[in-house]
Amino acid sequence: MNTDVPVVPAGEAGSRQGRLPPLLEVADITKSYGGVQALKGVSLSIAAGEIHGLVGANGAGKSTLIRILAGLTQPDSGRIRIKGEPVSIPTPQRATDFGMSFIHQELAFVPSMTVLQNIMLGLPKKTRFGMVDWRSIARDVAPVTARVGVTAPLDANVKGLSTAENWLINICRALMRNARLIVMDEPTASLAAGESEKLFGIIQDLARSGVSILYVSHRLDEILRICHRVTAFRDGRSVAALSADSLTRHDLVDAIVGHAVQPVMKSSVAVGRGDIVLSVEGLSRFPRVKGVSFDLRRGEVLGIGGLVGAGRSELARLLFGADRTDGGQMTLAGQPFAPKDPAAAVKAGLGLVPEERRSDGLVLTKSVAFNLQLSNLKAIQRNPVLPFIDYRRRASLSQTMVRDLAIKTADIDTPVGRLSGGNQQKVVIGRWLLRLPKVLILDEPTRGVDIEARGEIHRLMRVLAERGMAVIVISSEPDELPDLCDRVLVMVEGRLVRELEGPSLSRAAIIEASYAEKLSSEDRALV
Repeated sequence: MNTDVPVVPAGEAGSRQGRLPPLLEVADITKSYGGVQALKGVSLSIAAGEIHGLVGANGAGKSTLIRILAGLTQPDSGRIRIKGEPVSIPTPQRATDFGMSFIHQELAFVPSMTVLQNIMLGLPKKTRFGMVDWRSIARDVAPVTARVGVTAPLDANVKGLSTAENWLINICRALMRNARLIVMDEPTASLAAGESEKLFGIIQDLARSGVSILYVSHRLDEILRICHRVTAFRDGRSVAALSADSLTRHDLVDAIVGHAVQPVMKSSVAVGRGDIVLSVEGLSRFPRVKGVSFDLRRGEVLGIGGLVGAGRSELARLLFGADRTDGGQMTLAGQPFAPKDPAAAVKAGLGLVPEERRSDGLVLTKSVAFNLQLSNLKAIQRNPVLPFIDYRRRASLSQTMVRDLAIKTADIDTPVGRLSGGNQQKVVIGRWLLRLPKVLILDEPTRGVDIEARGEIHRLMRVLAERGMAVIVISSEPDELPDLCDRVLVMVEGRLVRELEGPSLSRAAIIEASYAEKLSSEDRALV
């Protein structure tokens, strides 16, 4: 792993904590929802200027604690102290008053507003003659954006900015609120490697200036790299408080899961034995997808790698009929395939687990059962003609899927929005298992998912392939693809530039292809 960004020594934060009371201390916090105990006496403390990692499986209680700190819900019992003083946090405004700011994985911004307006959301604004004095506000904001490294003009609309740039805007908003503690939830989930490096540098600069960071992530290499100390949650309890000085990945996995995670084993059956299920020739939608061609065989797990923005998700949308092509042709099971919309793709035998599961894959206010059956309605109709649901069959199928996928939910009628990220992802995958498509496309299937759920999802993909389904996995994590996939195609700037298989398939090869081909294409553009 690249270690060019300097890391603040773990002992530095510890020595500060030894001299002063912790900036934030929570002790014995409990919280129940409808009889389900989400927190069972968790505790942690964060020193001023400390980068503190918070890890745990989906459903371990991390999000519940963050909601309590943010004033969105109240604990049943326990104590919260800030700089040694007992406090309560009844509202989000009170959390802001205490110097806490929260940046979630689903970034909060208004697409129709400018960079400056988004930074100032919810903040008091200077006025002049009864009007907001944006010129004066811009002068106050400029040093903060310079410190964080925002390069977009303050009057630019945020709609066209990258995820990385919008992360920086959210950090600016926190600093304009004089935040002393910034909670970051999965900050690098949608960032490319270079963007992550920039964010690490900013985080460590903030820590050196005395700002504390609560860094919540499933990416254990990042936790090991930048955090001074780490607290691990498991099943609603804080089970370990670890110093980063001698911490290993094995230590973290053991704390999070409580047992060793078994690696995914590929099938010994040769990929080439399966018939071609999907054939793609010259598929294009300019400027994001340019002349893509490949074959996908029955029983194969095909990975598509590359950097964020390489056109992988756009390719998935073309395959699934969500976007119209500019050129090229496809065949599915030997028949011409040109879906005019997702419904036509589903009918023909395709399934898609989208990158944004919460906005594109789920109806969060509806139940687990409702979401599982969204693509399977005909199977639960009372008869083929009348549009009435057989609720007994619906319940039976849903309960079976919840059991088979080990979805953690109180019951099938629980709103899916209350489930953890990993369990929400299982619901989306379970929907397609009920339908059993010929081809299942999974776009970033383990983003924001804990290490145990990640292993379960990987094993499920291999089981589906062994049963004859063709699986396409799109992932920005080069570590994920080599052990899971039979082949990996690397995309750069809308084109397939490399096919990796057998001994040539490795993490290093995926990274090298992603960057080397990009550099060569940029060099050619300069000629």
